[in-house]
Amino acid sequence: MESFEQLASKYEPMIQQIIHTLHIYKNKEEFHQHSLIALWVASKRFDPRKGNFSTYAYHYIRGYLLMELTKATVEAERTILPEEEFWENTAAGYTDGALEENNLLSYYQDQGLTTNQRKWLLLTVVKDLSIKEIAKKEKVSISAVKLWRKGAREKLKDVMKTQR
Repeated sequence: MESFEQLASKYEPMIQQIIHTLHIYKNKEEFHQHSLIALWVASKRFDPRKGNFSTYAYHYIRGYLLMELTKATVEAERTILPEEEFWENTAAGYTDGALEENNLLSYYQDQGLTTNQRKWLLLTVVKDLSIKEIAKKEKVSISAVKLWRKGAREKLKDVMKTQR
């Protein structure tokens, strides 16, 4: 059999055609190297009694590239790196609880909320507490907290309607 360099140059058009038909456009050089590896392995495994080498090489290279494409896809799905924009938004999205509380109070201060309704708003929005947790913290019944919520929601809906 001929040297591998001669074999590679002889089958270069076939390799390019396989890469083209598989629509490989990313990492083309890497897949070209995989094709050369597959060609080398095919040349070592080929049994002349079983058929034509060019047909065997074509199917072996194509199968090898399909296997490598599958590996690359699985790897890409498992190792998604967040874009820089994600990290910028994450850092920018964080605010100090006290600052958030002050902003919320200053915005809704003149909206006619009672003290208890403001408590409900702050504990729900800033502290992310449930009705049960608020009732326990404020030492009142759950129904009392629900009334605070109902009154606050009605007033806030009115505020939102007038601002549109």
